[in-house]
Amino acid sequence: MSILGFLDKYGDKLIKAIGVHLQYVFISVTIGLVIALILGILLSRVPKISKIVIPIIGVFQTIPGLVFIGVLFIYLGMKPITVIIALSIYAIFPILKNTYTGIVNVDESLKEAARGCGMSNVQILFKIELPLAMGAIFSGVRMSTIYTVSWAVLAAMIGLGGLGEFVYRGIDTNNKVLIIGGALPAAILAIILGLFIDFIQNRITPRGLKGGK
Repeated sequence: MSILGFLDKYGDKLIKAIGVHLQYVFISVTIGLVIALILGILLSRVPKISKIVIPIIGVFQTIPGLVFIGVLFIYLGMKPITVIIALSIYAIFPILKNTYTGIVNVDESLKEAARGCGMSNVQILFKIELPLAMGAIFSGVRMSTIYTVSWAVLAAMIGLGGLGEFVYRGIDTNNKVLIIGGALPAAILAIILGLFIDFIQNRITPRGLKGGK
């Protein structure tokens, strides 16, 4: 089947699937970002606890998404919230780890100089630590977004749409065209969203922190 033939036959379903897929990604990454930033900031203040919490979260992240969504499905049923909760939890760790690492690696002399200028801890956080950690944070957001695009394919496993619907239907019917029809747009979405995050980072990062760009 040609590309035009595929689009003629599945175009409407493909557009709908992409829309559902993007909703899962945007909602989950946004929730993950908010939670990860808060946790990353809090953990950076208690290094002893963070050395325990972060490895535990890392182990949790190794649980296959298929298993986790399956367990949530048993308790929550076939609802979008099932997918969103699962994806949000998986989206947290890359951002959390990078936020924590970015903040704790800020040069202590810069923070001491800021205190010497009369800045409070809150001012140091928002004017020194977070701006300097911005590159690491955005790197985490980029990883989280790309991973979530692939994980969102699992939504179709419990009948909640997305591009995975093409992939799973193609596997069930041994239809390579359907598999590619779901996998290729997902890969393109991951690339586009990664570039979009790079663009946002470049726009909001202070000129002095762009590495001479």
